[in-house]
Amino acid sequence: MDGNKEAKIGRRGRAAVVVLGDIGRSPRMQYHALSLALQAGFEVDIVAYGGSDPHSAVLENQSIHIHKMTQWPTIPRSLPKILRPLMLLLKPLIQFLMLLWFLCVKIPAPDVFIVQNPPSVPTLVAVKWASWLRHAVFIIDWHNFGYTLLALSLGRSSLFVALYRWFEKHYGKMANGSLCVTRAMQHELQQNWGIKATVLYDQPPEFFRPASLEEKHELFCRIHSHLNQPYGSQDCISNGIIAVGSLDLNETLFTHRVSNDIILKQNRPALIVSSTSWTPDEDFSILLEAAVMYDRRVAAFLNEDDSTGDEFVWKEISDGKQFVYPRLLFIITGKGPEKEKYEEKIRKLHLKRVAFRTMWLSAEDYPLLLGSADLGVCLHTSSSGLDLPMKVVDMFGCGLPVCAVSYSCIEELVKVEKNGLLFSSSSELADELLMLFKGFPNECNALKSLRNGALEMGSSARWAIEWEENAKPLISRVVSGSSK
Repeated sequence: MDGNKEAKIGRRGRAAVVVLGDIGRSPRMQYHALSLALQAGFEVDIVAYGGSDPHSAVLENQSIHIHKMTQWPTIPRSLPKILRPLMLLLKPLIQFLMLLWFLCVKIPAPDVFIVQNPPSVPTLVAVKWASWLRHAVFIIDWHNFGYTLLALSLGRSSLFVALYRWFEKHYGKMANGSLCVTRAMQHELQQNWGIKATVLYDQPPEFFRPASLEEKHELFCRIHSHLNQPYGSQDCISNGIIAVGSLDLNETLFTHRVSNDIILKQNRPALIVSSTSWTPDEDFSILLEAAVMYDRRVAAFLNEDDSTGDEFVWKEISDGKQFVYPRLLFIITGKGPEKEKYEEKIRKLHLKRVAFRTMWLSAEDYPLLLGSADLGVCLHTSSSGLDLPMKVVDMFGCGLPVCAVSYSCIEELVKVEKNGLLFSSSSELADELLMLFKGFPNECNALKSLRNGALEMGSSARWAIEWEENAKPLISRVVSGSSK
């Protein structure tokens, strides 16, 4: 690069953020784009698929320009099996050519490409070639390993998995710089791949925060129609809910407006949120089994004659004190291939004290839901065992404690008995639900303690600070180094 380009970078550089996926479902890359624009002063081009809208902060930023590629169509089931291998070979080839067209022709020449990995093939190859052709630097943000995700369906011994790993490692080593999401992944990249990466922990941006009572009430009014649609004829939530046609804006399932004040109902259900991509690396059956166990265990050791009717709570006498177990409402957010399969399983449960709802929320309403909930549940197990679930980071930003599946590096994020709990089976999760919600909403001291820990962690670490300290120096170093 010549001196003129170096001077240009000093005034107003340009970055390309590349995602071979739905940009609306790629929050970390959205946050990169915002930080590049707001903290580094770059013009930013996002190259990605459409599908879901990104956050309004991205859409409204005048320095961020979104370029949507055409999504590869789903292979129809009617396609003869003999043609399927051909389609699977054509897909990465077409994606590679489309990426090159966008990265080399459709967008202005950037100073730096930042690409999400996985997927690795053909993304890393295309971005590396584009960086050569456009004399730009090439930075990989390692969210996970692509070959381990492929191995979930093909097995670790597959020749395709071995070939994929070779491509991922070969082109990963060609990058001018790397970011990664955990110290465990940093160690793996350094020791076994020969790649030096900077840890950039996922942290929540400012719009992930606890919701006010007014925000909770307005959210519950907006999603009322979803709450009123049970899987089956009725459940413990829809039994007492206000009819859709007669919605009273002063009354929701959880809140009640009195004059100018919003009050949380004492007999409200406990609200539990789990966000999922409905993929094989999240075993949703664990949550369904835990819900069944909660339902049965409450029935087994509580006297149901103590039920308070429409309030649907059950009481336990312990040490001379009366405790209450609430109804549980699980709201599961997200899109993915296994959603319909699990929705059909939910329909067959017929639970008395637990209800499920699945929905897709806007980028603005999702943080409000987390900020309005009582507990988060994370089923992410990590195909590599080296990445951390961003959904938990978002939950902590909203002051929401978490029960998460235990795996190798999860304790880099979830501090047991401080901001959350870990479980390895549905039985352990059911035990945790019983322990945390005993005495809900006023006497559940263990849940309150975890919430305080989540609030403390969420307020002490934010994306802008993490990015300024770790990503910005790396980007500045590799861009300035390439211009000399």
